[in-house]
Amino acid sequence: MVHKYQVTGMTCSSCEATVKSALLMVENVTNVEVSKNENSATITMDKHIAISDLQKALPEKYKISALHHSEITEQTKSWFETYKPILLIFFYITLVTLLGQVFNHHFDGMQWMQHFMAGFFLVFSFFKMLNLKGFAESYVMYDVVAKRLPAWAFIYAFTELALGIAFLINFNPLITNSVTFVVMSISIIGVLQSVLNKKKIQCACLGAVFNLPMSTVTIIEDALMIAMSGIMLIYVI
Repeated sequence: MVHKYQVTGMTCSSCEATVKSALLMVENVTNVEVSKNENSATITMDKHIAISDLQKALPEKYKISALHHSEITEQTKSWFETYKPILLIFFYITLVTLLGQVFNHHFDGMQWMQHFMAGFFLVFSFFKMLNLKGFAESYVMYDVVAKRLPAWAFIYAFTELALGIAFLINFNPLITNSVTFVVMSISIIGVLQSVLNKKKIQCACLGAVFNLPMSTVTIIEDALMIAMSGIMLIYVI
């Protein structure tokens, strides 16, 4: 994407060179064109970069502001583009499992959650299996168990597959939901630590197929699985 910004404080060609050099150092910036006559900077980037991040890169005498686009709009577009794969997966799983309830005489919340969990684990394990080694390399970077026991990263992918099958065939709900609750509760610890510490690492939720950054989306995803398994566990007991 290419955006044009207003940059004030430039008075000479040396200023142009300084601004250009500083902006090129920003992560995901691939090209910069600067003009002191127009007080502008045209930046080519791989993904949207917040104005605040661009400003931090510049010396204090230079001020940068948006010209032809809304910062909020661009941030929203960037967020949806980044997380489009996981949002589409959740949409399809939700849609299919809700349609499955259409043929029931009444909506069965427990059955819907069971089918949703089956779809979630089967789909997410599928993407992990596409590049199991790549997933494991990403997972050990933040998971509290995998950091100490790297083999757990490989085991975890197969655990998700087994849980997906277990939910699909309604295998011993007490055991299935208990294992899900424990596994996802442990998993969310590493996610929370990474997000709170603002570590810029890849989320391994969809394996190594999609480059999804670790964020609150990952927390919501894990928390949803914990909540659903907890509710079904209480219902079973």
